[in-house]
Amino acid sequence: MSFQEHTFEYALEMVNECQKSDYIDNELFEKLGVNRGLRDLNGKGVVTGLTNISKIVSFKETNGERIPCDGELWYRGYNVQDLVKNHSYDGFGFERSTFLLLFGRLPDDKEFDEFKQILSENRDLPTNFTRDIIMKAPSKDIMNSMTRSILTLASYDSSAMMTDVSNCIRQSISLISTFPMLAVYAYHAYNHYENMESMYIHRPDPKLSTAANILKMLRADEKYTSTEENVLDVALMLHMEHGGGNNSTFTTRVVTSSGSDTYSSIAAGMCSLKGPKHGGANIKVMKMMDNIRSNVSDWEDKEEIKAYLTKMLNKEVFDKKGLIYGMGHAVYSISDPRERIFKDYVLKLVKEKGREKDLALYQNIEDIAPEVIAEKRKIYKGVSPNVDFYSGFVYEMLGIPTELYTPLFAIARISGWSAHRIEEIIGAGKIIRPSYISIMEANDIYNK
Repeated sequence: MSFQEHTFEYALEMVNECQKSDYIDNELFEKLGVNRGLRDLNGKGVVTGLTNISKIVSFKETNGERIPCDGELWYRGYNVQDLVKNHSYDGFGFERSTFLLLFGRLPDDKEFDEFKQILSENRDLPTNFTRDIIMKAPSKDIMNSMTRSILTLASYDSSAMMTDVSNCIRQSISLISTFPMLAVYAYHAYNHYENMESMYIHRPDPKLSTAANILKMLRADEKYTSTEENVLDVALMLHMEHGGGNNSTFTTRVVTSSGSDTYSSIAAGMCSLKGPKHGGANIKVMKMMDNIRSNVSDWEDKEEIKAYLTKMLNKEVFDKKGLIYGMGHAVYSISDPRERIFKDYVLKLVKEKGREKDLALYQNIEDIAPEVIAEKRKIYKGVSPNVDFYSGFVYEMLGIPTELYTPLFAIARISGWSAHRIEEIIGAGKIIRPSYISIMEANDIYNK
């Protein structure tokens, strides 16, 4: 028996010990007034800080009562709906919004030209980094590969540990610029060495947008349409920031508050984002949709769809977790503004790709699922599709492999992480250190 096999057997044997010593009754959380997951029983988040970067609206206060409302998302005082409408016309909406998040205002034309040039100049990895770091240990888990690359990049930075604001801005711009390369190159390495496919590494074009470069580097022929670029650009804009309380951004701020460096803080955010309850949600939606396609014979028969969704909620089919993925959100109530904005762009791509039949199935589920959930669950704030309901569908139409779905989220969200890290440094507050109530009982070491 190898030492790995021995260790694995030992771990299996010790599972019961952990379950006995680590189990805590759910009722204790309510009894002791502990907000599990930093959310109260009504789903409202516990306030842990202040931010001037973004704002999420899901309820309106009326006569002291919280009333669910259509969701709103704001970046630095601008409604995201307006940002997408007015600043994504040329595929550079993500870059304009990145400037806005980092520096608190929209750039004028001259400032934006300089910012684009700086981003382009930073779309470069250290000599032989792709060969020696990315390709040496390929993995299907692209998020792990990217995180390793982020931490390794610190070794090439002579000022890696300096946490002054100017250095943090420099490092943030560098990482924002190189994230698409870290993701796409890691996928190509995995696809070549593990899937035995062809290897091609395309360099980014300094004249192109982030969205266009992702498509260019990913595809063998480097070609894409303006619709594809525009849709992906909007997807990046909608995913780049979502308040300080989302799991990965909060993680980034927690690590930043300890005085740690940029690379470690961003790597921590990556580790948080990759979880299926956070950045991996759209993959679950895609797996669910494949299951529905296989088990619902008529995609236009709403009664058949409703019957299958009911079985899903009853834990009879799919993964038997009792969930309809892509429906509902931890924060939003009546609607997710990102989903409503994104849907217009989904329709454009569907038309170009000829995927109207698939869209009809999505729309039927979008209409039926809230009704089914309301019949089976106690709903306190409404149920509506979230942005992940359609994002996986869009990525699939763009020919983006599922291994890159969460990395795409990271490519967008690093702009928000960077803005929050800078805000945390400037605020120079206390280390973020919440408390836990111990329910441990004392043992007498002499009386066994």
